[in-house]
Amino acid sequence: MAISGNDNDRHVVPNDDGGWDVVKEDHKHSSGHFDTQAEAISRAREIVRNAGGGELVVHDQQGKIREEDTVPPGKDPFPPSG
Repeated sequence: MAISGNDNDRHVVPNDDGGWDVVKEDHKHSSGHFDTQAEAISRAREIVRNAGGGELVVHDQQGKIREEDTVPPGKDPFPPSG
């Protein structure tokens, strides 16, 4: 499945052979394969944070979007005050 959007964004999608994949935007190949969705979400969040922030999109077992989360940069030089 090719997904398009921000280059930092990652999608957690079910793998046809079992487990879960972390897929980068505009790429067909997985950035990582994991046994559980929780492991894939954790790794995807780390990848997005290290890339400078972006969106994490989690799909359900049928491939439909289940949730979306904005991940801030790992080292924001201008964090919001408050």
